[in-house]
Amino acid sequence: MNDRIRTDVAHNARVWNYWLGGKDNYPVDRAVGDQVTAFYPSIGEVARADRAFLGRAVTHLAADAGVRQFLDIGTGLPTADNTHEVAQRVAPDARIVYVDNDPIVLTHARALLTGTPEGRTEYVDADAHDPERIVAAAAATLDFSRPVAVMMLGILNFVLDTEEARSIVRTLMAAVPSGSYLVLTHPTLEPELGGEGNKAAMAFWNENATPPITARDRAEFVSFLDGLDVLEPGVVSCARWRPASAAGHTVAQFGAVGRKP
Repeated sequence: MNDRIRTDVAHNARVWNYWLGGKDNYPVDRAVGDQVTAFYPSIGEVARADRAFLGRAVTHLAADAGVRQFLDIGTGLPTADNTHEVAQRVAPDARIVYVDNDPIVLTHARALLTGTPEGRTEYVDADAHDPERIVAAAAATLDFSRPVAVMMLGILNFVLDTEEARSIVRTLMAAVPSGSYLVLTHPTLEPELGGEGNKAAMAFWNENATPPITARDRAEFVSFLDGLDVLEPGVVSCARWRPASAAGHTVAQFGAVGRKP
């Protein structure tokens, strides 16, 4: 086993996998996941809504916007309908680069995330805190003279300093050309999205699991989209971003897609 893999401390990628119904997790992950659920019963719904948002956003970008390149930062453990599967279902020649720095994620990704013969699916072992390295490594697979969809779903919440998070986004979006996109989700405590119960859950998480997490309000989330044209319906609960039907609940997770003019 990779000596970087800790099985005695809960880790976000594995707990998220547990909430999504996966099997790539340990008893400590399930225990912490259950405790967080006790604090915040809708957390599993948040995880599922985030994954469904990914599917709708990638489908729109590949099918309607003609995007053929995706840079997915903070991949997490493979589940159903990963970015490359959704994109290559629409466009078999799509190229996807996944980025994560968790060794268990990378082990599973290399084993499970295989793409179409026409396209490319590659993996970069890098930290979201190092966007220059991400861009340099991804350039081996992606053509940064053509539009790229930068995917940052539930990842900026692990960058605790908001100005650093903004700097990361600016660096990444500066590296991609006009017509590129930024796809974001982020947890919030805002009452309008039902986030009040998240506070105790996040405090418990930060005491018992890794990596530490922070919530952000609407203004902070919107600041990540500075300089971009935000697609309709704007900044909403990720469950309310172009849903397949009017049914469904609002979850305390902002979602938005911005286009670089």
